[in-house]
Amino acid sequence: MAVIENQIETKLTSAFQPAFLDVENESHKHNVPPGSESHFRVTVVSEEFEGMSLVRRHQRINEVLRDELKGPVHALSIRAKTPEQWEENANLIQPTPDCRGGG
Repeated sequence: MAVIENQIETKLTSAFQPAFLDVENESHKHNVPPGSESHFRVTVVSEEFEGMSLVRRHQRINEVLRDELKGPVHALSIRAKTPEQWEENANLIQPTPDCRGGG
């Protein structure tokens, strides 16, 4: 696992104690050098999100990853769900398309 990807996983695990966590480096879908860690997609399923709006969930994740977003991470796609929402909609997740700018 790459350095930034590992940092993201560690921080999200510590902050949210997720029932499910997936951190995917999607940099290869963009016009960046091989091995880049600039574009990520995260799925965080946590009871911490109960009663929280979707916007607030995203804000919390962005707060936790503040340093990465100020530095090497150019783009972050977020899926933040409660365990109940995850059970209801786990099969509805679509893959991210390749970047139109190349990849």
